[in-house]
Amino acid sequence: QVRVVESGGGLVQPGGSLRLSCAASGFIFSNSAMRWYRQAPGKERELVAQITYTGGSTYYADSVKGRFTISRDNSENTVYLQMNSLKPEDTAVYYCNAALFPGSWGQGTQVTVSS
Repeated sequence: QVRVVESGGGLVQPGGSLRLSCAASGFIFSNSAMRWYRQAPGKERELVAQITYTGGSTYYADSVKGRFTISRDNSENTVYLQMNSLKPEDTAVYYCNAALFPGSWGQGTQVTVSS
């Protein structure tokens, strides 16, 4: 059974940093690209970042480019999202997702950026 568990969210002031983690199980992690999405209240879920199965290529939404970094550790079946220079508009529930199993979602982790 495919499972992803996100962690690392919290309350942070504007300009601060957080590192999100996503532990995956139930599939061959190193075979799948991984994605981070976010959903703010009243808005649709949006793709934030993606990393290929080898980690050799990444994609970022324009809104986070230069501030967020996606990475993965295939030996730990974990994908990360380092978020720097956080803004209030980054406030959302963040979800990770395996490209090979797009219908499998975790509970997400809440990120709140506020002074």
